[in-house]
Amino acid sequence: MFTTSRLLTLSLLATLVSALPANFTERAPELGDLSEDEALSLVERATLASVYTKCSTANTVAITFDDGPYKWNSKIVDTLNAAGAKGTFFVNGNNYECIYSTDNEKRLKKAYNAGHQIASHTWAHLDWQKISKDKLKSEMTKTDTALTKILGVKPAFVRPPYGSYNQASREVAAANGQSLVIWDFDSGDSVGKSASQSNTLYTNIANKKPSSILTLNHETYQSTVDTVLPHALKVLKAKGYKFVTVAECLGGKAPYAKKQTAGKRDSTWKC
Repeated sequence: MFTTSRLLTLSLLATLVSALPANFTERAPELGDLSEDEALSLVERATLASVYTKCSTANTVAITFDDGPYKWNSKIVDTLNAAGAKGTFFVNGNNYECIYSTDNEKRLKKAYNAGHQIASHTWAHLDWQKISKDKLKSEMTKTDTALTKILGVKPAFVRPPYGSYNQASREVAAANGQSLVIWDFDSGDSVGKSASQSNTLYTNIANKKPSSILTLNHETYQSTVDTVLPHALKVLKAKGYKFVTVAECLGGKAPYAKKQTAGKRDSTWKC
């Protein structure tokens, strides 16, 4: 017997399947064989953004930095480059500084051109669970627009400020074509840990030697840039880890949802 919810679910599934490539739509006749729970599960997977909390590629470390671009960004890039490491920067549009400033344009281009990954941390570092879906959409699209203008890319990955998200925000992210990235190791710099304490945390995780590590750091703390990052690279390299971008540590996923020619500075480059 077809319940109303089952009929609605199957209708949505049919709509989703119609948008899939031909090799997927060949399975369409099988949809009616699904249980209601199975169908609902498929709909959920199709309408909610994926959430990644750890890397999937063994022996990799993804060093990530939030809240920039900021004045120490270039030094981070230099340090990573000198170590033969790749990093990922989750940037805001208007948090510590305006993303459109000429300095930040240079910082972003330097990091991107060096092969580091640029991802979104949304516009003003607002808690996703405390704003409406329309507001969150704006926070995402304004950041995407800025990165498209400056670098010619729309990130495929976004990190929710404070690591805070819910089902509604996952729906918005999915509609925007982005996956969520959290972390499984926190240096603690944003919650008051001293550089010495953060170094100890890195030493401890290195000694535990997990299969992979997805780190959280913030480029807005000079001690993280000057002291913690060099230490982290040293102790993790000694354990044989490879330093890669988030996209690489997730099995080589595409870092960008869209790539095009970067824009030229004009009157719209403002916060």
